[in-house]
Amino acid sequence: MDHFHFINGALYCEGVSMDEIAESVGTPCYVYSRATILEHLRRVRAAFEPLSPWICFSVKSCPNLSILRLISGAGAGMDVVSGGELCRAMEAGCSASKCVYAGVGKTDHEIELALRSGIGLFNVESEQEFEAIAACAERLGIPCDGALRINPDVDPKTHRYTSTGNRETKFGVDLVRAADFLRASHGHHWCRIRGLHMHIGSPVYDPTPYEQAIRKALALMDTLRDDGIVLDTLDLGGGFGADYITGQSPAADAYAQVIVPLLEDRVRDGLRVILEPGRSIVANAGVLLLSVVYTKQSGDRTFAICDAGMNALLRPSHYDAFHFIWPTRPAAGVIPAARTMEPELPGLVVHDIVGPLCETGDFLALGRSIPVVARGDRLAVFTAGAYGMSMANRYNSSPLPAEVLVDGDSFEIVRARETYDDMVSHERVGELAPAIAE
Repeated sequence: MDHFHFINGALYCEGVSMDEIAESVGTPCYVYSRATILEHLRRVRAAFEPLSPWICFSVKSCPNLSILRLISGAGAGMDVVSGGELCRAMEAGCSASKCVYAGVGKTDHEIELALRSGIGLFNVESEQEFEAIAACAERLGIPCDGALRINPDVDPKTHRYTSTGNRETKFGVDLVRAADFLRASHGHHWCRIRGLHMHIGSPVYDPTPYEQAIRKALALMDTLRDDGIVLDTLDLGGGFGADYITGQSPAADAYAQVIVPLLEDRVRDGLRVILEPGRSIVANAGVLLLSVVYTKQSGDRTFAICDAGMNALLRPSHYDAFHFIWPTRPAAGVIPAARTMEPELPGLVVHDIVGPLCETGDFLALGRSIPVVARGDRLAVFTAGAYGMSMANRYNSSPLPAEVLVDGDSFEIVRARETYDDMVSHERVGELAPAIAE
């Protein structure tokens, strides 16, 4: 479900036409729907209401301050994975006490920042990290809580780069080592391990791997309880899917139907459940708006060369990910009834939709059937709200895109388009020298 739709042959976000945004802000730019974000958050909260979960939005999926303010204002906490993300969350008005801090490479500086800020929970990734957190906590005199990230060794059946629940990944501690570690660390004064954390991968379209992982986590908790070690927190991570193709992802209710029955009794006995949704909240709430700079033929291929490619949206070239792409004013008013890989519509032409960068791998779609496009036409890349702008880069010295948030019939720029001056400002050595000397 989202609020992007065609009216009289033109694409709109809520009540604002994409053409109006493009003419006002320029392209490339990301366009987000406020209503979609809030509705997806509401659906997750409603689906898991029997567990009264602590919902912590995954900042890495979409770290724009205005988006974070919107989500925090709706009552969510934040899942952060760096000192920078923690600072963003706090800048957006989310107290550090409502943040969980994950990530495999926390530095002492980042740990100290989190401790001084009053972090709600560290998701501890390894035995050495635990020792580092405990040492920082003791040095500052600030006790803290942690949850040990376990690796339940389940296959989430997603891309190998985003599969994080197998024992071969760099994340977490395997179940055997976890039990030994939790026994050894039990009762530590400065870092109290009070729960388990897991994140099996993303996007996960089948709820079954969650069931398998939860059962393993509960079995470990029961074993430890027999040893007198009571854990009161279970962080399930995130990873719920989004509709890159219409109807591709289960609804929040479908995940909840599998997960809630496993945990309801535990919650009544005092277990705290944490969820870290990201993609399922913002992916379908965002579109990348581009302009066609040139079209050309090469052999039997037709190229639509756009004003951004993998610098603005890395997922297609990095993950071979599918994003539905369509003109904002399609020729002959050809509008798809659903977002599919192969729309069965008249007048479509096979294009390679590519960016301007000096890389053959700079593409958004290869061999894609869309209505014929010409120089100056605009394209919308759908389901780009998650891991779009957050993975954008300046390759070939390409300034970062603008970001726009739509609310009903109005919109505002929530990130100004980066200028060339912005891009080089940190590299002017003469201007930086006094600051470096200090």
